[in-house]
Amino acid sequence: MTVVNQQVGSTLGRRTPRRGFLLGSLAVVAMLTSACSQAEEASAPAPEPVTQAGPLRVFGNTTVFEFGPVFVAAESYYPGEITLGRGSVANLVGEPGATEDDTSEPADVATNAETQALRYSLRNPNMRIVMTVTEGLYRIVARKSAGINSLEDLKGKRIATISVTSSGFFTQKMLKSVGLSSDDVTMVGMKLPDMPKALADGKVDAVAIWEPEVERAAQAIGDDAIEFSGKGIYRELFNLNTTAQNLADPEMRRNIVVLVRAIIDATADVNKDPTRAQELVAENSGYPLELVKQSWSHHNFLADWTGDLLDVLVEEEEWLAKQDKREPRTREQLATLIDTSVLEEAKALAPLPKRN
Repeated sequence: MTVVNQQVGSTLGRRTPRRGFLLGSLAVVAMLTSACSQAEEASAPAPEPVTQAGPLRVFGNTTVFEFGPVFVAAESYYPGEITLGRGSVANLVGEPGATEDDTSEPADVATNAETQALRYSLRNPNMRIVMTVTEGLYRIVARKSAGINSLEDLKGKRIATISVTSSGFFTQKMLKSVGLSSDDVTMVGMKLPDMPKALADGKVDAVAIWEPEVERAAQAIGDDAIEFSGKGIYRELFNLNTTAQNLADPEMRRNIVVLVRAIIDATADVNKDPTRAQELVAENSGYPLELVKQSWSHHNFLADWTGDLLDVLVEEEEWLAKQDKREPRTREQLATLIDTSVLEEAKALAPLPKRN
């Protein structure tokens, strides 16, 4: 409220509002506003609780930490039958998996980093990203004894990574931040478990991959390790994906919305106390629980949108198109891969009760 004192004639004509009167008026306005707000809240219907949902097949790389909230959602929150399978977005579209141990069974939803969503959606434009589950906070670990004390020192060095994955995109982004490119280094592809020993044996000079192999690599070389964080340069966006056909089916859409609600509730649990999620990751990955705990902080369990997903897709699409020697899709084309309505519907549901 703005009060203007007007001068009429001489100073004898000036009237000064009384402080007590103004404060009393403001208090009345505040009470009326509060009463109106409470009335509106009381009249708004409470979210309807969800007591059951239909069966769902959820596939993803069940050995990665990013999958932790999905484990908890399936075990404790989703009110229906749920099957968790080892695989990727390839299971959504009936294509061969990314690795030999991925299954070829069909999925209703699947998790993957944004890199693979871009790759598979090129041939299957009906794919849809409905939520970012986790941000993977990548880093590079290198050997100081190899003469590496800064990112610039990676020039001419050998880096263990998987160039066709999010780790490959991360590596080139890190190099680009200091004026280097992938042509300035040697990208060495190898199996994940072999990377830490290769670093310790001097077969490579640095490791750029997801957890916990980077943690294992750092432990393998001890005081010789130097770390370069990707903060502000790149982080993996580990998303939940489905298809436009699934979202057009009312029953399937409802199940997917409930799953998203379950992941939201599970993520809140994980951020309060990660113990159970860490145990499930250890059980399903075969990694020691202590190693899982040591690597846990290199993830941000989000269950939401990051705000820059489309920007990341546009930039990464250009990188992939260059590799594939094709024209990149436009921003408008890539925008169709993102469906924000599922998360909005899930947030409108009442929180799911925890079963155990």
